[in-house]
Amino acid sequence: MDTRPLGTTGPQVSALGLGCMGMSALYGDADRAESVATVHAALDAGVTLLDTGDFYAMGHNEMLVGEALRTAPAALREQALLSVKFGALRDPAGNWIGYDGRPAAVRNFAAYSLQRLGVDHIDVYRIARVDPGVPIEETVGAIADLVQQGYVRHIGLSEVGADTVRRAAATAPIADLQIEYSLVSRGIEDRILPATRELGIGITAYGVLSRGLISGHFGRDRQLAAHDFRAHSPRFQGDNLQRNLDLVDALRKVAEQKGVTVAQIAIAWVLSRGEDIVPLIGARTRERLGEALGALEISLDEADLAAIEEAVPAGAAAGDRYPQAQMAHLDSER
Repeated sequence: MDTRPLGTTGPQVSALGLGCMGMSALYGDADRAESVATVHAALDAGVTLLDTGDFYAMGHNEMLVGEALRTAPAALREQALLSVKFGALRDPAGNWIGYDGRPAAVRNFAAYSLQRLGVDHIDVYRIARVDPGVPIEETVGAIADLVQQGYVRHIGLSEVGADTVRRAAATAPIADLQIEYSLVSRGIEDRILPATRELGIGITAYGVLSRGLISGHFGRDRQLAAHDFRAHSPRFQGDNLQRNLDLVDALRKVAEQKGVTVAQIAIAWVLSRGEDIVPLIGARTRERLGEALGALEISLDEADLAAIEEAVPAGAAAGDRYPQAQMAHLDSER
């Protein structure tokens, strides 16, 4: 497994990371045994970066990741690096009710995550969304205190804009920014990516398959369950969905000429954007994991990249990446 650095101050991690959210929440039902087996298979393949959040199914995902680590062979368990998001508040019904970035809350969230994961430290810790009522300097400063105390190794950011990146980096060393980046979500290229590169901050890219939309496996007539996040996502609704799947059909032709799958060429494109970018793959099964790992074997030349750009031009996706209420929480979109 090739490795890439998380910025100039972060750890070396596998070139692909495993995003574990879908094993617990937001994409419909998942099989716990298969999820644990998928984490084990990822570790066995050399994947070292595991990404989770304390609010994914209200702690369920952290406990699942903790179980997977606890039951993995010792050598594999020791290679795992944990990236954890915190700060999102939810009620017993699962509703989203805000964000909390106060220093006392940061310490509280970390204490519970360490317990659920069954570890003595978190490798990269980040607030999921900026708390509008708390300066980012205070939130990052609280994580920096946890670094000094040994509970956290590195500080990360999530879905923040270029100005906030600069303020955070002036407070403490930042390893990486976790943000959506894919063929159909390229907003970071204008201001955010130049800022992180100037500051030596890495990118962990989530949504590289746009939640399955550009995976090549999403059918035009597929019906989503009400508890599947995508049922409420603008890109998966009505004419938007059909227009976006037209893009996938065009990308499929490029993939077939290359002898690879749609998902593999989409992941390979993100990998090709720079050594400072680590894609997170949201595989929930060993089958999908194996397909995603195949992207590491793909080399894209200039002709390939031009064909991909022609199939899926920047800005071609129909619909926002989140519902309007959630878009309003994204510092990265301001």
